[in-house]
Amino acid sequence: MPVSLKKGQKVSLTKDNPGLSKVVVGLGWDVNAFDTGGTFDLDTAAFLLGDSGKTTRSEDFIFYGNLKHPSGSVEHLGDNLTGEGAGDDEQIKIDLTKVPDNISRIAFTVTIYEAEERRQNFGQVNNAFIRIFDEVSGQELLRYDLGEDFSIETAAVFGELYKHNGEWKFNAIGSGYQGGLAALCANYGVDVE
Repeated sequence: MPVSLKKGQKVSLTKDNPGLSKVVVGLGWDVNAFDTGGTFDLDTAAFLLGDSGKTTRSEDFIFYGNLKHPSGSVEHLGDNLTGEGAGDDEQIKIDLTKVPDNISRIAFTVTIYEAEERRQNFGQVNNAFIRIFDEVSGQELLRYDLGEDFSIETAAVFGELYKHNGEWKFNAIGSGYQGGLAALCANYGVDVE
């Protein structure tokens, strides 16, 4: 039975799952029926962060334009342009054994592509969630449903994996940002052209 988290809750992934090394982070959402008439394209990303809370190089930003980290530790499984259907809309694979030593946290974010032009925001997104499952067994380990506390935000940090005393833990964050992907990149120290 997976652990169901609330905003701000932290849980260890590896303590109760010794030997866990390969996990998949699944992110999903639905969009409101009453929307702007345009299609929604939500994009997931992973930011590999050092102790400073920033990326150490541009390759530490994993998204639809950079699907795999040079270390092989993080791999984005591709862009879903519509978010239709049940289950995960996008997935990111993590090999915990390959995460470089200088990386202490991996933040998982979702942004709305061209949100300003399309007049779209997270207030129009329902049933957003992040879940983590064991890649080998398929067993779901945890799930965090974000709830409906967004309005004008165009980007959100769903949660983060982090290393603490040799254990991998997960923090359910659920924070929204205005300014889309550019705001997140600035927050995490990624230079955007």
